[in-house]
Amino acid sequence: MKYLHLIWSNLKRKKLRTSLTLLSILVAFVLFAFLCAIKQALLGQVEVAGADRLIVRHKVSLIQLLPVSYKERMERIPGVALVTHQTWFGGYYKEPKNFFMENPVIPEDFLDMHPEFILPPEQKKAWLANRTGAIVGRATADKYHWKVGDRVPIFSTLWKKPDGGSTWEFDIAGIFEGKKKGTDTTSLFFRYDYFDEGRTEKTGKGQVGWYTIRVKDPAQAGDVAKRVDEEFQNSPAETKTEPEGAFFQAFAKQTGNIALIVAYIMGAVFFTILLVTGNTMAQAVRERTGELGVLKAIGFTNMQVLSLVLVESCLLSVLGGLLGLGLAALLISHGDPTHGMLPFFFLPSRDVFIGLGISLAVGLATGIFPAIQAMRLRVAEALRRM
Repeated sequence: MKYLHLIWSNLKRKKLRTSLTLLSILVAFVLFAFLCAIKQALLGQVEVAGADRLIVRHKVSLIQLLPVSYKERMERIPGVALVTHQTWFGGYYKEPKNFFMENPVIPEDFLDMHPEFILPPEQKKAWLANRTGAIVGRATADKYHWKVGDRVPIFSTLWKKPDGGSTWEFDIAGIFEGKKKGTDTTSLFFRYDYFDEGRTEKTGKGQVGWYTIRVKDPAQAGDVAKRVDEEFQNSPAETKTEPEGAFFQAFAKQTGNIALIVAYIMGAVFFTILLVTGNTMAQAVRERTGELGVLKAIGFTNMQVLSLVLVESCLLSVLGGLLGLGLAALLISHGDPTHGMLPFFFLPSRDVFIGLGISLAVGLATGIFPAIQAMRLRVAEALRRM
């Protein structure tokens, strides 16, 4: 644009005011990016949930256990292709702040159920051959500098051994990668047989936390879920079966309606930014009334004057948005600030584009009224104000 130097000169006219306005916009978009990353962390597992997978838990609560014998009964239900189970271990490494998810599983069934976890064949073979073996996600392995062959102690807050100890030791047999960016690679999985034999009778021997079912036809998932719950109706441990995505969403919503909370906060932030930036542009136009009159006098059309003010406003807003999103992306790239509580903590590309769209919209919204005011200026009246 041939008038870009003129627009840039106008922005540099009041350097302090422009810098403070730019800083306000930058902070707003840093907050926007972090809120988007937190929302992704809390709801991201819903997006990667399998459409053909169901979660079966105790009807009363997720903390209630289910008998391990339910697995064989579920496998006989029409429409069920595969069944496996997990149990919440609730452990940490060395210190309570080093908390991440660890679950006992049946290795082959677990890997068949979750193709989003990529484990080299030789490491899978090593896991199957070692009762104390475990596989860990790349994110956690890199965080604690673990490698295949290491022996790591995990302290469990829930499960005790017969000798009264709560520290379980595992041999790292493999390190799995995520098939795509949204895959959780912070967890550790170990063998259920080792876990069940090692825990005391009082802590639920022979029971599991929840089951995951793969259905043969995703379109029949609702019917299969109904059959599963009917199978265990009126039993001592009745079940509740739901799609994997719904299970994770309900789990996330225990902290509240995340999307609505984010929307309210961002609404308040951007409303404030609209006022700040709008006031800046209005004041800038008032200060340049005489100059705008000169531009009109030498041949600038009303639409050209309108465009100059609008582009100036949009340039200020988009520049602040770019700087804010860039700074936030850099900070977010350093990883989960909660040290494992938010395994899906990253800034999705779609939110970057949404942020850029919002920055442009803010520029248009804050610049339109000062631009219209500048467009309607009469040359004689503007020149008298010089």
